[in-house]
Amino acid sequence: MIVVAGEALIDLVPQDAGGEPDSVHHAGAGGGAGLPALAPRLGGGPYNTAVALGRLGSPVAFCSRVSRDVFGEALLYGLRTAGVDVTPVQRGPEPTTLAVASIGADGSAGYSFYVEGTADRLFEVPDRLPDGVRAMSFGTCSLVLEPGASAYEELMRRAAANGVFTALDPNVRAGLIPDADAYRTRFKSWLPSVTLLKLSREDADWLGGTPHEWLAAGPAAVVVTHGGDGLSLYTRDGTELRVPGEKVDVVDTIGAGDTVNAALLHGLRARDALSADALAGLGAEGWTDVLRFAAHAAALTCSRAGAEPPYAAELARP
Repeated sequence: MIVVAGEALIDLVPQDAGGEPDSVHHAGAGGGAGLPALAPRLGGGPYNTAVALGRLGSPVAFCSRVSRDVFGEALLYGLRTAGVDVTPVQRGPEPTTLAVASIGADGSAGYSFYVEGTADRLFEVPDRLPDGVRAMSFGTCSLVLEPGASAYEELMRRAAANGVFTALDPNVRAGLIPDADAYRTRFKSWLPSVTLLKLSREDADWLGGTPHEWLAAGPAAVVVTHGGDGLSLYTRDGTELRVPGEKVDVVDTIGAGDTVNAALLHGLRARDALSADALAGLGAEGWTDVLRFAAHAAALTCSRAGAEPPYAAELARP
């Protein structure tokens, strides 16, 4: 079982007249000059990762706090439909977090957030997790917004102390971080509790440091994504390699990094490699297969609107 811990929210994605994402703010469709129509999409980095794992066929559970409002019900429905165990989900009367997306000409996504008083911020450390947990995944807004951030952090440290494989994708949302230096310090404090660190090139630049510095602090492996240019790998035992991205007609990049998270975990699970020692035994060939699978899965996500990760049947092999 893989448990994904973190926020679930609603992405409000700009639409054109035909229902597709639109980077141009036009008049009329949204009912006001200069305003685009916004379509609600199920989202949140950890949520997308859990859905992607479920679609790929990995046993997965989601650990979060979700509103009882209509958005919260839709989020739970999306998880269940993907085969995700929602037993660890806490519920609350607070509203669901909203993220307003803006889509660039190249399909890249930016976000502004509405987070005050929302349900996922009030997450509490659970008394127990589902039986048979082999790996846990953390990241994004859930490790920024208090008081929930401290609870997720405690859960990550507890999991690592109990020998659980831990994956971290900081997925930095700078607009939500009031003190950048404090966050960078906190990020470094997580690394001794992390087995696999995955982050984008943009996040790596914002955080500072190098893969080798991060490896020295704790992780057994670091994966850096380069958008359409592929993924790089660095491991504690000295393996370094890079695989290219797959060329697709990009609709938007929403959920692409989350799909990479899921594909990495799924691929490692399929190879019985959800431990630091097992990662060291993968070798260049095994890692190349896992990274290529992740690049393929992410490309499919980018080829459609919103966070719509692929199903196992759409991919050649695990």
